[in-house]
Amino acid sequence: MNRKVYVSRCLPARAMEALGQICEYDVNPEDRPATREELVHAVKNYGAMIAMLSDRIDAELISMASPDLKLIANYGVGFNNIDVKAANAKGIHVSNTPDVLTDATADLAWALLFSAARRVVEGDNIARNGSFFWAPEYMLGYDITGRTLGIIGAGRIGSNFGRKGANGFGMKVLYYGRHESAELEAVGGRLVTLDELLAQSDYVSLHVPLTPETKHLIGSAELAKMKPTAILINTARGPVVDEKALAEALKNHVIAAAGLDVYENEPEVEPELKALSNVVLMPHVGSATFDTRTNMGLMNVRNIQALLEGRELPNEVKL
Repeated sequence: MNRKVYVSRCLPARAMEALGQICEYDVNPEDRPATREELVHAVKNYGAMIAMLSDRIDAELISMASPDLKLIANYGVGFNNIDVKAANAKGIHVSNTPDVLTDATADLAWALLFSAARRVVEGDNIARNGSFFWAPEYMLGYDITGRTLGIIGAGRIGSNFGRKGANGFGMKVLYYGRHESAELEAVGGRLVTLDELLAQSDYVSLHVPLTPETKHLIGSAELAKMKPTAILINTARGPVVDEKALAEALKNHVIAAAGLDVYENEPEVEPELKALSNVVLMPHVGSATFDTRTNMGLMNVRNIQALLEGRELPNEVKL
């Protein structure tokens, strides 16, 4: 088989060093997403490739792949950028990077929750401008300890996020998903309907994958069911939320605030959201810690090594 690997964007140094120890590789030399032409060249000329979430590996691209291409290793736990069924039909394995980014992404969701609840970005701007003062009702935010936390999607990240809320801040945890979460049940979490979660939660955090069923899972109707003091957090996938509906809800105080790390049309952000002070915006960096991003790359390398050695992939995506 073709043992050469294409890397669509340079990984952290330790991961690139580890990759170089097991195979030859070519890497996109520029600090930008790979172009469509570069991806076409990759699927036609390499035995494996490491793809970024920004790389659209659709059925059309996969149809151009050489029979030599045996693995697309996705640098991320989500894989909605890859047509896995089309790849598998052509004999191409797909792998991802689960578990290793669970803590980092859950922690960023907490950073967004705190920032939105306690108006951290607004306060930072005021302090930098030298215009702050103290008064009993100045810069009031929302309490976190003891409040109700609603989690939509109780997989690895959602369960981790909820456990931290229950153990760290004594929060009551409600969750909505297809199955019970042992991790959340162990801290008193309760599986409820979506409507019940929206109506009762002070904080609603999204942790679902992007599927046809979850696109615009949160729209005008769902936002209207939330408390006017509620805060919405999204570190999952942008299209899970109807951004225009969210902007309207924030502008009209249907809900109090939001914290977002992901967007419908990345890297673009809905202009109406950018104009609002009651939303905290981050540039899709849920997994962006030094250790996590390195470990994600090393997980890609382990999957490639398993392929080269004829072993089962440790992190193969199976639909």
